[in-house]
Amino acid sequence: MSETRKPAYKRVLLKISGEALMGKQAYGINPEVLRVVAAEIAETAKLGVEMAVVVGGGNIFRGVSESAKGMDRASADYVGMLATVMNAVSLQEAIEKNGVVTRVQSAIPMSQLAEPYIRRRAIRHLEKGRVVIFGAGTGNPFFTTDTAAALRAMEIGADVLLMAKNIDGVYDKDPKKHSDARRYEQVSFTEALHRDLRVMDATAFALCRDNELAIAVFELASPGNIQRVVCGERIGTIVNSNKETRFANQ
Repeated sequence: MSETRKPAYKRVLLKISGEALMGKQAYGINPEVLRVVAAEIAETAKLGVEMAVVVGGGNIFRGVSESAKGMDRASADYVGMLATVMNAVSLQEAIEKNGVVTRVQSAIPMSQLAEPYIRRRAIRHLEKGRVVIFGAGTGNPFFTTDTAAALRAMEIGADVLLMAKNIDGVYDKDPKKHSDARRYEQVSFTEALHRDLRVMDATAFALCRDNELAIAVFELASPGNIQRVVCGERIGTIVNSNKETRFANQ
């Protein structure tokens, strides 16, 4: 991708699931996937856009899955938060190999690995062109990393929340089960709620809707998609307060 492209947003927050870092593995971090994702984040940051990232921990531990069977929910969620920090530190190193200074801020203090989460410091890093990765979710059990992403996006004043998924947008029905499923190019918060489209978890979605923070849902696996969506290309689905609904190829 050419670095002469112009970003459509000044500041963004990118949410990446932990599972996205597994590739075709059953567990852990796939080094090649990590390298590609880190390179895309770095190249996008080099366009001048201020980039923050929230990464999940589902590739290592999921507090609500079989891996947490028998555990108290709060304890399991704390273990999941530690998994997100492992991913964040790994992603930090991979991004910095591409020549972009990166900082990890953790909602759970662990001074040898990461800075504590301080909103003003995070914003200052972004203003200096550093990528900031937020680890440990919100620091509280019972909240997902989707909610952490929505919360941090609003705290830093992001223009849009980018949801990088393993599907290329939001559909009116499950495309794996229905061949006639249609992808939305744009859909309103109200319509998404009415149709129960499940763009993200309910708490995160409510935060975005109530604060009119636009959400861009797109496929992470397609090379260059992070830069494309940041530069305003019509890929994936935009969820916002605009009442107009458009389907792709409409």
